[in-house]
Amino acid sequence: MFLRLAQQHQEFIQDLVMNLQALTITLDGCGYTASCYTCGDQMQSASFMVSLGEKHLIRFLVSDYGITWMELWDDRELMKVEGGEAISQLQELANIVKYSHAIQLTNCHFCE
Repeated sequence: MFLRLAQQHQEFIQDLVMNLQALTITLDGCGYTASCYTCGDQMQSASFMVSLGEKHLIRFLVSDYGITWMELWDDRELMKVEGGEAISQLQELANIVKYSHAIQLTNCHFCE
């Protein structure tokens, strides 16, 4: 049982890292400065960062040891959550980007 749970956890971390890499590409395409660094080829951990404005920074860390979301303003920590709540915050970020991208496409004069 524990070996199966360990395998599922590793697969979960790998999926999360792949999604962070995809989100980084999407954010870059929307004009945000974003990065996602992984350690090695096995994708067992990642450090994701995105700048949402001049002084607004999001940092998301994932590894076998835990998952952490930190929101910083002017180098001061505004919020720090871990585990499932950190993943929920990541989903909120993805939803905001999706919504703002849809508005940009709607307002695009070339699309008319």
